[in-house]
Amino acid sequence: MTALRLTSPAFANGEPIPERYGYAAENVNPPLEVDGVPEESESLALVMDDPDAVEPAGKVWDHWVVWNIDPTASTIPEDWDPSEAVQGRNDYGEQGYGGPNPPDREHAYRFRLFALDQRLDLDADATKERLESAMAEAVVAEAQLEGTYAP
Repeated sequence: MTALRLTSPAFANGEPIPERYGYAAENVNPPLEVDGVPEESESLALVMDDPDAVEPAGKVWDHWVVWNIDPTASTIPEDWDPSEAVQGRNDYGEQGYGGPNPPDREHAYRFRLFALDQRLDLDADATKERLESAMAEAVVAEAQLEGTYAP
């Protein structure tokens, strides 16, 4: 069995996220590629956050929270507008993707993908905390892609 993997054709793991994906630029999500989803997966969930925001913002900043992604999806296209999946509330107070926007220095951003053994019954106002609580017992695999972004 292949391990769950999350990659992007726009940037390599640990490398800079292109400027156009930033909140103050085009604010569209980068394309992502998914591989190695376990057979027992009923859905996927994706969280993009900024752990380096703790010092300037007082918390890990949540940029993108998505769940009930089709487990057979091999790509999440750039500027994705999902019809089946649900996008929750980010820390900009918006629904959907909110790109990197570090206020002070280069930050590292995590894209975390979770394979779940069930679909989740959450409303679209759900935050990362509610998603994490709902999927706590359902995660069968996870993968992470990290990118950096500077002001």
